[in-house]
Amino acid sequence: MGIKKVKANTPGRREATFDDFKDITKFSPEKALVVIKKRQGGRNSQGKVTVRHRGGGARRYIRLVDFKRDKFNIPATVAAIEYDPNRGARLALLNYADGEKRYIIAPIDLKVGDQITSAKELIEIKVGNALPLKFIPAGLAVSCVELTPGGGAKLARGAGNVIYVMGVEGKYAQLRLPSGEVRQVSKECLCTIGQASNPDKRHISLGKAGRRRYLGFRPTVRGTAMNPVDHPHGGGEGKQSIGLKNPKTKWGRPALGVKTRRKRSSDRLIISRRSKRK
Repeated sequence: MGIKKVKANTPGRREATFDDFKDITKFSPEKALVVIKKRQGGRNSQGKVTVRHRGGGARRYIRLVDFKRDKFNIPATVAAIEYDPNRGARLALLNYADGEKRYIIAPIDLKVGDQITSAKELIEIKVGNALPLKFIPAGLAVSCVELTPGGGAKLARGAGNVIYVMGVEGKYAQLRLPSGEVRQVSKECLCTIGQASNPDKRHISLGKAGRRRYLGFRPTVRGTAMNPVDHPHGGGEGKQSIGLKNPKTKWGRPALGVKTRRKRSSDRLIISRRSKRK
């Protein structure tokens, strides 16, 4: 992917940058592999808003992505590299030897015409192949890693994400995650060789509020701009500080820098926590 700039004809386009889509080889999705995305507006099954600032946006289809890679020892040819409006990474359309078609998250350097395979035993270590972590050499970059064997990829699925295998010891493989956390994962879990595609996604500047709305995000109002009845930071004449020792959420709970992770049984598998972002 490349990033292109445009003429600064308006204030909204002065700082805006755009994807040039030069790595895309097919612009319409495979009809058998899409479903209509139902809009929920951040609401749960009871109709209550559980995620604020969601709504509107362009209409999309959901691409059915194969995160399990469970067609073992059947070679597949990369038929196309496609854009997915629901994620940052590109999708690769695979044509299997038995006639089936599936989408996968495309790693960097995967090209149309390449042949890739998924297997539970040792196969060639090349970009796009999927195999268990126990066969991955130390220091190799992988993506789309499972947390439990057969559970489907959960880690490093976003644009440009990469996990480095530190080594395999006993029943577990040690992985360095994109956040900097080092943790153990069962060595039987599948992974895809290579870094997830489209790493330049993070450098795109939207430039104006309208592009944010196209993505399905509604405006976020500052607490200090509200009335006291609506937010703990509200009230005051003009530009006021929050007036509290520590910032709070809309519901009065501590905010900013407060740990929210609950205790989990998998905590014992974490070797070192992620470092604070600077």
